[in-house]
Amino acid sequence: MGSPSSYFPSIEAKYGKPVEHWLQLLKGIKDKKHMDMVAALKADHGMGHGHANALVAHFKAENGKA
Repeated sequence: MGSPSSYFPSIEAKYGKPVEHWLQLLKGIKDKKHMDMVAALKADHGMGHGHANALVAHFKAENGKA
């Protein structure tokens, strides 16, 4: 797997929202475990596992909770 940010162009193209939208959304659930955050993106927003995991991995790395 490349860096999580390598998925950003396809995430924006597929879901029609900028990556910043998803990172802001993750701030609201930042206290959840990694896989719970992934599950929330998948269940609540129909996101595929790879895209959701890339966003959460990037978010956690940027916010010191990797």
